[in-house]
Amino acid sequence: MIDRAAITAARRQLARQPDFLRTTPLMRVSGRSLGVECGEVWLKLEHLQVGGSFKARGMLYRLLASPVPDSGVIIASGGNAGIAMAAAAQTLGVRCEVFVPEVSPEAKRSRLRALGADVVVAGATYADALQACVARQQATGALQAHAYDQPEVVAGAGTLALEIEEQGGRLPDSLLVSVGGGGLIGGVAAWVDSRAHVVALEPERAPTLHAARAAGMPMDVEVGGLAADSLGARRIGAIGWEVSRHHVHESLLLPDEAIRAAQLWLWKELKLAVEPAAALGLAALQTGAYRPRPQETVALILCGANFDPASLA
Repeated sequence: MIDRAAITAARRQLARQPDFLRTTPLMRVSGRSLGVECGEVWLKLEHLQVGGSFKARGMLYRLLASPVPDSGVIIASGGNAGIAMAAAAQTLGVRCEVFVPEVSPEAKRSRLRALGADVVVAGATYADALQACVARQQATGALQAHAYDQPEVVAGAGTLALEIEEQGGRLPDSLLVSVGGGGLIGGVAAWVDSRAHVVALEPERAPTLHAARAAGMPMDVEVGGLAADSLGARRIGAIGWEVSRHHVHESLLLPDEAIRAAQLWLWKELKLAVEPAAALGLAALQTGAYRPRPQETVALILCGANFDPASLA
């Protein structure tokens, strides 16, 4: 299981490439300015990260921590992990091949190609793309990167929570974290280590962790809906599952309508252009799915911005 020592080690390794990753801003606003009765809300603007999402942290760490063969690196991704890996590979001069499912938006595929990645569309879902990616890796011997279920990837994601604690001078009382395959919440919860309240958030139509918690073990679920391109893993990753069993306090589901409303609110009121997956935290607050205490400090992670901005019109 990933722990704080692994995340600290990731932070040291990532410092070898100081010009790649960004220290993304921590925006502090009053709860009332968001229509929420709580003390302060911290918005971690990780959608401003290289590649447009938090994934850059884990993808770069995967490359720095592993020998890369001449055949390069290969990954299956709904889009964000692939974009992050393509950006990291381009920086290090490594060949990159990305397998994406049909559900991935053209905006993400175009971004991948612009970063020099070879893009292969394979299957209707992320699981289909992953299966095709594994077969290709066995043929080429490329370094296999996983979008969310590798130690380096989860530890890299955990550096985001370390950064929040540094910027805030302390941890917030609670952190609301969007969940797809479990890489982000695995890293965040591992760093927090039960020192704050961690809440897992998923769309109703992609209840990967929620279903696992109900069953007591990871299980396959049908996924779809508004955020399926980035939160569409069919099964929670083994690392994210193990960390969440110890350090995630509750799991909530949100309807697509609430996620869409929060995404539009962030744009109209704060001029923050984020993808649906990044809006789950605000949706949980504004719908009352999560009800903070009156003086509670809540952190929301705006995890990505790889989408067609025309959809905000």
